[in-house]
Amino acid sequence: MLDVGKWPVFALLPPEELRLIRQACVFGSAANEALYVTVDDEVFALGTNCSGCLGLGDLQSTIEPRRIDVLCGKKIVSLSYGTGPHVVIATADGEVFAWGHNGYSQLGNGTTNHGLTPALVSTNLLSKRVTEVACGSHHTIALTTDGEVYAWGYNNSGQVGSGSTANQPTPRRVSSCLQNKVVVNIACGQLCSMAVLDNGEVYGWGYNCNGQLGLGNNGNQQTPCRIAALQGVNIIQVACGYAHTLALTDEGFIYAWGANSYGQLGTGSKSNQALPTLINTDKDRMVEVAACHTSHTSASKTQSGQILMWGQCRGQAVASPYLTHFSSTDDVFACFATPAVTWHLLSVDGDDYLTVAQSLKKEFDSPEISDLKFLVDGKCIHVHKALLKIRCEHFRALLNETDEDAIEIHQFSYLVYKAFLEYLYTDTINLPPEDAIGLLDLATFYRETRLKRLCQETIKRGISEENAITLLSAAVKYEARDLEEFCFKFCVNHLTAVTQTQAFADMDHDLLKNFISKASRYGAFKN
Repeated sequence: MLDVGKWPVFALLPPEELRLIRQACVFGSAANEALYVTVDDEVFALGTNCSGCLGLGDLQSTIEPRRIDVLCGKKIVSLSYGTGPHVVIATADGEVFAWGHNGYSQLGNGTTNHGLTPALVSTNLLSKRVTEVACGSHHTIALTTDGEVYAWGYNNSGQVGSGSTANQPTPRRVSSCLQNKVVVNIACGQLCSMAVLDNGEVYGWGYNCNGQLGLGNNGNQQTPCRIAALQGVNIIQVACGYAHTLALTDEGFIYAWGANSYGQLGTGSKSNQALPTLINTDKDRMVEVAACHTSHTSASKTQSGQILMWGQCRGQAVASPYLTHFSSTDDVFACFATPAVTWHLLSVDGDDYLTVAQSLKKEFDSPEISDLKFLVDGKCIHVHKALLKIRCEHFRALLNETDEDAIEIHQFSYLVYKAFLEYLYTDTINLPPEDAIGLLDLATFYRETRLKRLCQETIKRGISEENAITLLSAAVKYEARDLEEFCFKFCVNHLTAVTQTQAFADMDHDLLKNFISKASRYGAFKN
């Protein structure tokens, strides 16, 4: 499962749909458009659909996902987007499809008509296999399996690399200094393009007024120019922000250059740099750099999995790499970039890899490798002694005193005890409010504070006029003060209906007496 929860555009998707997502991209001027691919290789789109960028064949916005039939089964391997927006993908077969805004021929079809549905980009690419695509604001570049780069679209600053500033209506090979060279990685800023060669050299072309080409000057370049200042440094990845560039070396160092008014270079200052500058991360080896042409935000990932961020972070200028608690660079852009778009195509591994949490959840109540079973109401629940010892003090003490492989439980029901054991494996509970009362009893008995709190929250969410007195009674019995107060206020606010229920008629005498007394003080019986 791909975790897209940090992007609000996915907030309305039901859990069963979210579980199917394997790839996703969020884009648009306000992160208000999204594409995603399911485990069945179906492609869906949702959002505002500016310039037909959702590829649905019309200009209608959609709050619910709609399927892009022409892309289903295509197996997307690379995706990028511009600010029009226009969207470009490369498939596993090496084909390129483009759609959306086309005012500058960035779709590569020889026209300036917007494309409402994905169309194959064929000129000069039919005999090529494209592995990677990258978009600037209104231009596109593509990398082929043989290391060639093709470019098309807006070219006011030379970002297409054709030697002129005329827009390029169809894909054209970027040659000049790249002739006979093998490119392995590409990236685009708003108005510039970058390429990494197999020998670690970096070439840039296009807009350079902020020094984002790293050439030591501010002149635009209409053809690729090698960044001479990186001589002897082996670059393996580049990432471009709006007007700045990050480069990762094979030794895990980061160089940065270009615009720096938000501290996006991570140098500790806000001065632009026209030459590559080594960033002092003061952490361990870097394995990834991240930036997006729509923002001034930068991020990186260390070998040990730590995530750093700097630059424009929700309006703040963070001039030096800041250590976060995030688990991926994607989280930085979801939470701190403006707009909060994805900097690349989000993907999960193609294999069936499970996280630790997912693996534990899968093994709960599975007899295959369990070494302990609980017998409750004549039914078995299969668990693992080591996990129970780690997760619960009660079991640590109990299992250290016994070597039994089967334990009978008489105090609690099967439903409640299974929910408790499953909680130890998953950190969640899945019970209706009435059954959560029994789990609250167990949590109180075993002194599981967090579980007790979860039970109370479950009960609160499920309170009704019919069960309010039952829940209030349980709260009093298990000394859950917050829950007791919550249930009491609910009963008072729905007093007429509550007093007509069977539960109220069967209410314990002392509890009834206390309820009436407290409700009276609360002013419930005033006319």
